[in-house]
Amino acid sequence: MTAMPVVEATSELLRVATSGSVDDGKSTLIGRLLFDSKQVLSDQMAHVEEVSERRGDGYVNLALLTDGLRAEREQGITIDVAYRYFQTPTRKFIIADTPGHEQYTRNMVTGASTADLSLKLLDARAGVVEQSKRHAYIASLLRIPHLVVCVNKMDLVGWDEAVFDEIVADFTAFAAPLELKEITFIPISALSGDNVVDRSENMPWYTGPSLLAHLEQVEIDRDLDRADARLPVQWVIRPHPARHPDYRGYAGRMAGGALSPGDDVVVLPSGERTRIAAIDCGGDDLETAFAPMSITVRLEDDVDASRGDMICPADDSYSVLRELTADVCWMTAAPLRPGARYAIKHTTRTARAVVEAIEHRVDVRTLEPGPSDELALNDIGRVRLRTSAPLVADPYSRNRTTGSFILIDEASNDTVGGGMIVG
Repeated sequence: MTAMPVVEATSELLRVATSGSVDDGKSTLIGRLLFDSKQVLSDQMAHVEEVSERRGDGYVNLALLTDGLRAEREQGITIDVAYRYFQTPTRKFIIADTPGHEQYTRNMVTGASTADLSLKLLDARAGVVEQSKRHAYIASLLRIPHLVVCVNKMDLVGWDEAVFDEIVADFTAFAAPLELKEITFIPISALSGDNVVDRSENMPWYTGPSLLAHLEQVEIDRDLDRADARLPVQWVIRPHPARHPDYRGYAGRMAGGALSPGDDVVVLPSGERTRIAAIDCGGDDLETAFAPMSITVRLEDDVDASRGDMICPADDSYSVLRELTADVCWMTAAPLRPGARYAIKHTTRTARAVVEAIEHRVDVRTLEPGPSDELALNDIGRVRLRTSAPLVADPYSRNRTTGSFILIDEASNDTVGGGMIVG
């Protein structure tokens, strides 16, 4: 078995979610990215070669590196989210290969919900189609900070710069009202590897970086909410009373902003005020903690704080909500209807929620909102909820962690919906 390439240690992680219409080449692109960056073991490659020959593909089908389900291999499409991990000397990557068909919208939303970058594939022969628009809308809804549009199969249009330019103009015009932060266009051929890892000699008119070079360079630190310090309490730490009788720490993962010892803070939703005495991380004291670090905070006063509470700066603006409006992607066959009750999981707090109203449902074909009495499987709509306990929340457009939640069927314990808070 061939050894993986030796790379220097790196801690920076980029989460990437692919999207595209069926047969646009998402799985092939990821397979090519892994193969050309030498991330594929010899036994994996031998298996791909054997399956490609058995299927009669006529070439080594690199899409098989990601289409892991038997049903996907038989049908030649991606129906589930396949995750692939690799790293270069610059950074680590988690790539979520998400399905393109409308029928699997929930899978795409799940795979893209934590992404830093959305990788959108277009077929150079077809241009911007209906599913391309739907995927761009979902990327904007999820507030994914970076969008890379790869115009694939340039070899099938003779490497024509005019075709690429026309697609860029069409997509840019469509995406203008979606408020996508950053869009980068790259012409590629995933099948032959042009502009995937190495620059292509077939398109000298393109002067930008290859896809991998762009993924290594894109800046993600500035995408975090640095203005609003938020620490959802995950766990209250009380070591052995005989050894550390006075120790009480509040552990969690920073969801935004920064905290330092001496900061005046408030514990929500109770509203108790105190000051940070110290911040621990891995046994060390920190001068400053910032998102997305996992830390333990010690407070000067013995306040009543527990799992599900939120620690924020005392002078910060924040919202404590019992009624909220959110865009919800529905993920189960039983429809969401007004009056229905679910468990709601928001950061580290769990409560119950009742559906007060459905304001509208988005037609994923036209992206137009319209009236509806319910949300069916894979539907996206705007919903008003009332919760049994107050939630310390921010708009999703401001903070993707404190602005999101999931809905859970309490009978089956299944996740049935994902929501993004509007207000």
